[in-house]
Amino acid sequence: MNKLLSIASLAALAVSAPALAQETEKTEYPSPNAIVDTAPARDWVKISPSDLLVMDLAPDAEGNARRVVIQLMPKPFSQGWIRNIRKLAAAHWWDGTSINRVQDNYVVQWGDAGYDNPESGETEQKALPEGLEIMTDRQYEMIQQPVALIKLPQNMVKAREDQRGDGYATWVRHKQGWPIGSGRFSQWPIHCYGAVGVGRNLSPDTGSGAELYTVIGHAPRHLDRNIAVVGRVIEGIEHLSSLPRGKGQLGFYEDASKRVPITSIRLGEALAEDPSPAFEYLDTESEAFAQYADARANRRDPFFIKPAGGADICNIPVPVRRVSGE
Repeated sequence: MNKLLSIASLAALAVSAPALAQETEKTEYPSPNAIVDTAPARDWVKISPSDLLVMDLAPDAEGNARRVVIQLMPKPFSQGWIRNIRKLAAAHWWDGTSINRVQDNYVVQWGDAGYDNPESGETEQKALPEGLEIMTDRQYEMIQQPVALIKLPQNMVKAREDQRGDGYATWVRHKQGWPIGSGRFSQWPIHCYGAVGVGRNLSPDTGSGAELYTVIGHAPRHLDRNIAVVGRVIEGIEHLSSLPRGKGQLGFYEDASKRVPITSIRLGEALAEDPSPAFEYLDTESEAFAQYADARANRRDPFFIKPAGGADICNIPVPVRRVSGE
């Protein structure tokens, strides 16, 4: 491992040396938001409507609509669960279910209220569509050839800004627009704020995808490789993070009236709307993203006094923006 870290460190020096030379000549630095705002159009990647999961909740107490938009993980990660999620959405399975768990600084969970909360007295489970796949816990990560035999991507070095490694992975990087952890023989999606995962019972159960949750607190990285990450919330997280906390065990609502009804969950391509919601993310292999990641790790804009010199992978969220639909 030390040898690999040395290789990464040398690569980081090679990448950062020109920037350091330039910094001696500059007195002002753009903020991360400024870098994102000026990123050229070529550095943005359109998200396919088929990769959007759109959840509409019942209106709030003032009658305001509440919509949460989720981007599903790309291949090769978590695809068995995602195929199930597509089937569940097509079957309108989530219509009439609810948000039934809100645990402070942890997660919001939705699905069949009786599934994971037998203490509520509800033992009925909503019948699932036929043909759902069953996954094993080995599918929480993707097996790969030894990293020592792979050329380290420049993006991986830049994501590991402080070169001290990561408490939960040997390497961390952004890949295809997502935060990814890697070891010598495997790689896996990371639980950052807004990540969407699959609820399950004790192993060997890995969950079907019918019970989902999103992170609303400090990144619970201990869940990495223990639960399937299937996506992330890209719009409307405030409709989940601001909900009253459940008073029952693990944040489940003991009072059924506190649950938030789900009116529908559809794939973006199935919405009867014109135009349908459209989004794009900043390409994590682009120069604009490299500058953005550096700015997140080394804040030099006027508010900051001392640059941190590093950033947790979850503190470099991939910029996503809404665009005009076609």
